[in-house]
Amino acid sequence: MQIVLTFIISVSFIFLTSFAEAYIGPGMAGGVIAATIGIVVAILAALFGIVYYPIKRYLKRKNKKDKPK
Repeated sequence: MQIVLTFIISVSFIFLTSFAEAYIGPGMAGGVIAATIGIVVAILAALFGIVYYPIKRYLKRKNKKDKPK
């Protein structure tokens, strides 16, 4: 019963809210845009590192084996 009551209260908070009527200035908007771009770039750099460096290490090993001494 408590789970149902909690669910009903949560849904009512989500759907029955009103607009904030707040002003976000250009400085704050620029900061939000910069932070968003920074997070996206950090995620892409992490994915690049996870994918690229093992491939690079494999290719170096393969090239060392292929070269005659």
